[in-house]
Amino acid sequence: MANLRTAASYARTGNTALAQMETEEAVTAWKRLETNASSFPSPHTAAPLTEFLSRGGERLGAVAHALDSGDNVAAGRELQLLRQSFHQLRRQSGLYDLGDCVFEIAPAMEKLRIAATRFGEQPAPAHAGDTVAAAGVLRDRLQRCNDWARADIAERNEFRRLIDGAIASSSEIAHAAMAGDGPLVHRYLIELQSYAQLLDFRFG
Repeated sequence: MANLRTAASYARTGNTALAQMETEEAVTAWKRLETNASSFPSPHTAAPLTEFLSRGGERLGAVAHALDSGDNVAAGRELQLLRQSFHQLRRQSGLYDLGDCVFEIAPAMEKLRIAATRFGEQPAPAHAGDTVAAAGVLRDRLQRCNDWARADIAERNEFRRLIDGAIASSSEIAHAAMAGDGPLVHRYLIELQSYAQLLDFRFG
């Protein structure tokens, strides 16, 4: 998973060579998983796991091809789908931890981005509702991840800086929207996107 999220980050920022290196390492690890799949204990069952690994291998092949072609957008899309399928398998198996929680920040962040962008077209308190609601959902998600962090992670300076900063900014963007301040909403949106990406990169 570390290889996948790092490759996704490099693909997003245009560092193709580094994304290729991470993808190659992920391919090697994936082949090792496929070889050892029959020995995995419960809660994984043979059929769903075999199907997951087969589709995952195909997706990694698509990622490598996209990167070789210089199509970082397609590579990022395939990596996101692969990570999504991994988290779905974990949920179906009754597994959930901080990494799963952090992964779920992205959909909430995207809804806030859409709402805040729309608000920026007509910045006025009367149009703040969607942004305020989306910010509240994101803040709840961030607080949940904070609660899920093990003590050794929760106490890390890096985690505290990112999670506390994101929680604070999710409150501030709502206040800025209610004040009708379009530029400030945009500033907090950029800040929140940065927090979300860094949380995913380090703890997703």
